[in-house]
Amino acid sequence: MIRFGTGGWRAEIGKDFQMANIQLIAQALSDRINDLGESDKPVVIGYDRRFLSDTASKWLAVVLAGNGIKVWLLPRSAPTPLIMHIVKKQGLHYGLEVTASHNPSNYNGIKVIVEEGRDAPVSVTENLERRCSEAGHIQTIDFEAALRCRIIEYIRNPFNDFLDDILAILDVEAIRRAGPRLLFDSMHGSSSYPLNVIFHTTRCTIDQINGNKDAFFGGMMPAPTERTLQMLAFQVEAGGYDLGLGIDGDGDRLGIIDSNGEYISANDILVLLYYYLHEYKGWHGPVVRNLATTHLLDRVAGALGEKCYEVPVGFKYISSKMDEVDAVLGGESSGGLTVRGHIHGKDSIYAAALFVEMICKTGLTPSAMIGDLKARFGNSVLVEYNAPLADGQKESLQALFERGKQGLLTEKELPWFEPGYVRTNFIDGCKLYFADDSFVICRPSGTEPLLRIFAEAAEREQAEAYIEIWKAYLKKL
Repeated sequence: MIRFGTGGWRAEIGKDFQMANIQLIAQALSDRINDLGESDKPVVIGYDRRFLSDTASKWLAVVLAGNGIKVWLLPRSAPTPLIMHIVKKQGLHYGLEVTASHNPSNYNGIKVIVEEGRDAPVSVTENLERRCSEAGHIQTIDFEAALRCRIIEYIRNPFNDFLDDILAILDVEAIRRAGPRLLFDSMHGSSSYPLNVIFHTTRCTIDQINGNKDAFFGGMMPAPTERTLQMLAFQVEAGGYDLGLGIDGDGDRLGIIDSNGEYISANDILVLLYYYLHEYKGWHGPVVRNLATTHLLDRVAGALGEKCYEVPVGFKYISSKMDEVDAVLGGESSGGLTVRGHIHGKDSIYAAALFVEMICKTGLTPSAMIGDLKARFGNSVLVEYNAPLADGQKESLQALFERGKQGLLTEKELPWFEPGYVRTNFIDGCKLYFADDSFVICRPSGTEPLLRIFAEAAEREQAEAYIEIWKAYLKKL
């Protein structure tokens, strides 16, 4: 059965990610579009550099076109933020990106983008799931015939508006004056072209590694983590670069390496950019994070006279809350963020450009900046533990957390901590809050068959102890 998670539909290539299921989703979307009278606008389809992505985009296109729906197809691989931007800028109802984002190379998937360039909300994905289960005949058209009659069209120069809008917001002159030397790891993904254009336009010296297309991502996970960016860290320090930038396969997650080779975590990136936007650019307003993201953001916001809002995991919740409270920035500990006035989804291309602007205008290294903020507002170390979910374990955990959401769990049914927690939250898994502003959260992943436990405390040992208590508890379930 087709099931959408927090980042769209993802499946193993050859097992569930295959033509029949891909076209089933396209037929479900076609039926929705025609039923709601939304065929007045084309659907834009993009794809990343994964195995089968470009082919799958055509499998989607011929079904939509076969149902009388105009399709705009990208002529080359593109990051997810570009598709979101096109949907927003052109006032479209829908866009599709063929990607599995940061998942292993044997996965692929489809992200559904809706009006204003947003991640599809649960109401839309549940509707598509139902339509997939009820779909009958899949209507297609020959691809070449669709091109001839122009119901499928390739977009010319699809990056222009996207790049121009980013450059219009940047302080281009400040970056040109500083002239930083940058090393970019595109992780074999689809962000090479836009990043190079932006930094060549701003007169940076930019070199690149892992820019070739590789369906196996060099044997690594295409996610910019401390482990996957080890080569970048070594080369930044050895080559005397001012900054290293790592962006995942579809351009929505960012990793940073300082000039000394130090990895700047996704949590620290959020704190730094929010502080910079608020204090240096004068963008006043609150900030939004998901519940697995650092509480240092809350303390910094509070010191600036602002509020930090907490939402469930899934960027659609972040973007929705940002709109509601007019937030300056919203992001998550996995490396995705966006800022006020840009698209309503994660964009690490724009985030990377802002980060470079920050070091150019402040004249400070990220390590020095985050060190100062932690000295002022308290140290925070976030530790993450992931483990495969055994058969039936995800369902058992979800049932347990649902009882917690309904207020039916007692303290004896949860792990025991010393000192005890002061508050619980079951909006997404189970999060326990402690009096010293530390926390631990346990939840099944919405994108992979994994159990995720995040813990944050002033010291790593305390955070790791929280995780060990949860692991011991889960063994008893």
